[in-house]
Amino acid sequence: MSPARPADTYSLVADIGGTNTRVALAEGTRLLPDSVRRFRNTEFAGLETVLRAYLRAEGDVDCSGACVAVAGPVRNGVGELTNLDWHMDNDTLARATRAETVAIVNDLQAQGHALDRIGAGNLRQVIAAADPAPDAARLVIGIGTGFNAAPVYRTPTGLLVPPSEAGHANMPVRTGDELRLLQFVETAHGFPAVEDVLSGRGLERIYAWLGAEAGDPREAAAADLVAGFETGSDPRAAEAARFFARVLGAVAGNLSLIYLPFGGVFLSGGVARAIAPHLAGLGFAEAFRDKGRFAGFMGNFGVSVIEDDFAALAGCASHLAALGAASSA
Repeated sequence: MSPARPADTYSLVADIGGTNTRVALAEGTRLLPDSVRRFRNTEFAGLETVLRAYLRAEGDVDCSGACVAVAGPVRNGVGELTNLDWHMDNDTLARATRAETVAIVNDLQAQGHALDRIGAGNLRQVIAAADPAPDAARLVIGIGTGFNAAPVYRTPTGLLVPPSEAGHANMPVRTGDELRLLQFVETAHGFPAVEDVLSGRGLERIYAWLGAEAGDPREAAAADLVAGFETGSDPRAAEAARFFARVLGAVAGNLSLIYLPFGGVFLSGGVARAIAPHLAGLGFAEAFRDKGRFAGFMGNFGVSVIEDDFAALAGCASHLAALGAASSA
């Protein structure tokens, strides 16, 4: 157990994914690195038990605020995980943490709130663009266990990051290969949504589809596919990575035309980080710009990958700080 911490000094922040939950303390907008702990979701009945376990480990600290980022839809202070049967609301969060100020946001909203606090060393540039105007819109796209996107707007009262569930829209189709992939996904899993292709399990499905197309069905985990591609030991994994990167480029380009993020596009999530070093050679930029007569216009949008694993936690801290500033104004 950590030594006792002063009451009503720190905020609790949590990033709840489909597999793991990370929890930390923050002092204002500053994360306390030594307070970050990771929990496997399958070992807990729900968020409240995770947070109580965390607070016990941190000496039963009494927090002034609490904000959690949820990998799923949030509405009116109620969040549900898309890939896990967990339900949470503001009352539960306040009860578990004894915090006076609480907030539940979508995980991509948290990433958006973190953008101003991510150092250049934690951004890997994929597509360069001209320096943006200070008030230009930005776009965060998350690729990990699932897929989502959120625009980020700078307003006179602070950042505005509207929620969305972009990963559950249908996957766009342009080529015959993409159509056959979606028919394969639909046959095996039902409605073919964006995240059924652009996620960790989506990469696995592309690999399985390529095997079915070749008459040599095989399956592999996403981590093994990335390793097989990087070492050159699995040509099919390389083909799956190229297909994945080009579909990601096309979808990211579509979202850029919808939101016009002249301030940049930022890819986040474990899958984005894993494939980031290879995007330039996999056709991502070409697919991103392949928009007919708007191909030249696509040069207005730079693309980077967020390589800060704690960005969502920092975003929760920033959001809480903004809520506190607004309430005292």
